[in-house]
Amino acid sequence: MGVRVAVDVGGTFTDFVYVDDSGNIRSFKILTNPRKPEEVIVTGLRSIGGGVEEIVHATTIATNALRGQVGLELPKGALIITRGFRDVIEIGRQNRPRLYDQFFEKPRPLVPRDLRIEVRERTSASGEILESIDATEIEGVCERLRRSEVVSIAISFLHSYANPSNEKAAMEIARRYFKYVVASHEIAPEPREYERTSTAVVNAVLMPLVSRYIESLASSLTQLGDPKLYIMSSSGGLVDIKEAMEKPVQIIESGPAAGVVAASEIARTMGLDR
Repeated sequence: MGVRVAVDVGGTFTDFVYVDDSGNIRSFKILTNPRKPEEVIVTGLRSIGGGVEEIVHATTIATNALRGQVGLELPKGALIITRGFRDVIEIGRQNRPRLYDQFFEKPRPLVPRDLRIEVRERTSASGEILESIDATEIEGVCERLRRSEVVSIAISFLHSYANPSNEKAAMEIARRYFKYVVASHEIAPEPREYERTSTAVVNAVLMPLVSRYIESLASSLTQLGDPKLYIMSSSGGLVDIKEAMEKPVQIIESGPAAGVVAASEIARTMGLDR
């Protein structure tokens, strides 16, 4: 059986824990390079030696990008949305932090208002298409956003959870112009426009950053025999690299979740129930 390695990339250190051929558990850490964390992983894996068969990777790259860490700036994203709903991600919900704080400053939306573009389309809550998209309008919007150097697109149409036809049609057009496109029905197919739209927006702005990172890491791993690579998700489970690149919103709490899973397993081993 080959060597299994768990890697956690933090803001300061990258931690390695691995099980060698003899079943011994070993660990070490090296300094993280925030601008090239994948290079640090390869360096650590080389120090283990050959025979690495499987890698489980917990990362805070999505977490730190959303928090504004230097070197992990979010790419320029845009939102295509049903007419009349461009401000839904800014209005939000009443159940926000510090509800009665008169001096509370709302966080700035991940997509500024001038890049939130309304289009004509309508779907009823029952899923009936009341107005189909205008392909020419969508093409014009995409062309304009491309000239504005937008990198990724989120599409969120009213009631798309009930019938995603309009979103799918718009997504097909948008993908002719942009590599990174996400539709809300794929990420959060549920009622409530704010939650669904904001989730799609977060996913869209993370896609370029996370995809480039994972692609670079996977490419580097071919030098080590191309071991299987899995990414820890926020739920404490694992996703493959394709899932992580397409739905990076699932790995925002990857690093912290790994810590909780580890603590739970240690407690179970020691017979502790709390």
